[in-house]
Amino acid sequence: MKIGIISLGCAKNLVDTEVILGILNERSWTITPNPADADILIVNTCAFITSAKEESITTILNFAEYKTSGHCKSLIVAGCLGQRYKQELLDEMPEIDAIIGTGAWNRIIEAVDETLNGNRVILIGDKEIIYDAKTPRLRTTPDYTAYVKIAEGCDHRCAFCAIPLIRGRQISRPIEDIKSEVERLANEGVKEINLIAQDSTNYGRDLYGKVRLADLLRELVKVEKIHWIRILYAYPQSFTDELIDLIATETKICNYVDLPLQHADDNVLKRMHRPDTRASIETLLKKLREKIPGVSIRSTFIVGYPGETDEEFETLKNFLQEQRLDKVGVFVYSPEEDTPAYNMDGQISEEVAQERYHELMSIQSLISQEVNETLKGKELEVLIEGRDAEVEEVVEGRSYREAPEVDGQIYIENDRRSKAGDIVKVKVLDGFVYDLAAERID
Repeated sequence: MKIGIISLGCAKNLVDTEVILGILNERSWTITPNPADADILIVNTCAFITSAKEESITTILNFAEYKTSGHCKSLIVAGCLGQRYKQELLDEMPEIDAIIGTGAWNRIIEAVDETLNGNRVILIGDKEIIYDAKTPRLRTTPDYTAYVKIAEGCDHRCAFCAIPLIRGRQISRPIEDIKSEVERLANEGVKEINLIAQDSTNYGRDLYGKVRLADLLRELVKVEKIHWIRILYAYPQSFTDELIDLIATETKICNYVDLPLQHADDNVLKRMHRPDTRASIETLLKKLREKIPGVSIRSTFIVGYPGETDEEFETLKNFLQEQRLDKVGVFVYSPEEDTPAYNMDGQISEEVAQERYHELMSIQSLISQEVNETLKGKELEVLIEGRDAEVEEVVEGRSYREAPEVDGQIYIENDRRSKAGDIVKVKVLDGFVYDLAAERID
């Protein structure tokens, strides 16, 4: 029997997909990249914002067409959309044969068997679960890089976010278990480990009574063959001085900080139920830049949040212009049912929100280009990811400054030797809004 699967949304969802694939692979079923050939089709959905939900619904409907044009006997919906809208999906979309919640990925075999027996089922766990080092996992990322989920769920209650409603409270994996997985990945040839959680800097609080991300990192840097360890989704509230010092001194830990700040105006942050203030954020950014050599800082912001005045938006613009972050993602506020912000007064029109989005992105594009231009002449280590599709002698890669998928690329000219997975030294020739041009020097 052949299984086809698509993963939507973030890297955290991708890890869940890889675990589902690992469980299915133990049955010796064939995993196919061609949905037209699949007997079973699985859509691992996202429900973070409206656009993600729309993409999930569209993908489900597109996959459903293979019931008539392909070999599909069963269509299974997994992930956040299924968890949140389980009964509605099953009632309103007869094409779906099974719903698997975020806390029930370990029941995927049961779902397949039930649907092949002609049953339509909803499988939702009593509570959120997280995989461990012994859980089967079939990675879909290139051989040299992997995501490692260190915790599931979130203890924050940001007024705009539905993730805690979907994923529940934080569940951290033990340090020893994470290290065991990283050791196995290193033996499989992985050179770059990307640590992910909904809030990475809060890692361990539920399990040990205090944050222990620094302790985890001290163990992971001992793993031989791992070249880079990158921390993603690091909330500012728990970004300790101990963690800053560790990043600054441990060569394996990338000098890359991913801070989801969301806004910079104190009134908006308060309405968002965020614990930060502009002053506390600026204090942290100052520490990061003073203590971590060449630190690359990425963040995300929301525009059009309920009640956001012109003055509050100006505060956000001024913050970006003053702080000159290396990389920024901007989202238009998306109203999510059952969140406090959903019924807040002062909902912003889509037209105004879009104008603010484009204005902020224009400001940041100029900043990012100017930051990248300052890198001319700098020498960087680059992890090669492949050859340019159009120019044979150009290879693409990333330095410590670029996270996979979300950041730009470094294009190395006149390089016929490098292959995917190599780590080479380059000199930057030019900087652009998202990407860099470089030449190999070793």
